Amino acid sequence: MRRFERLAELQARVGQALGSSAWIVVEQDRIDRFAQATGDLQWIHVDPLRAAAGPFGSTIAHGFLTLALLPEMSASAYDVADAQMGINYGLNRVRFPAPVPVGSRLRGHFKLIDYTPLDGGAQLTVEVSMEREGAAKPVCVAESIVRRYSHLA
Repeated sequence: MRRFERLAELQARVGQALGSSAWIVVEQDRIDRFAQATGDLQWIHVDPLRAAAGPFGSTIAHGFLTLALLPEMSASAYDVADAQMGINYGLNRVRFPAPVPVGSRLRGHFKLIDYTPLDGGAQLTVEVSMEREGAAKPVCVAESIVRRYSHLA
């Protein structure tokens, strides 16, 4: 994990890598729990027998499950010591270029593309590219907009 002492020091790092996350294994149990939580019970996600004969040869993670791994990945990729709170503000340009077969190992690579000062903090726009171990294409590419605060009112 890469550690930054002060949120303000990120302003000089626009265009640079912030860090890479630890690997996360996407197991069927996580896929099933996500399916239950969202109501997306499509067979390509939750029916291993049927999915084995389908286009991907196994079940695959939901695209939105892949995206939902972003906070876990971010937390293991970089940290800002004086940031007391972070809020998801939104996303730009989300794409899922490749599937995530069950059992895949994923990690995220984070690059700061914009820093906007806010009262008590900053809005960060961070490009994340999620890789699947052994695959040529990323499984998710997105811009995450996060507001981080080092001073709470």
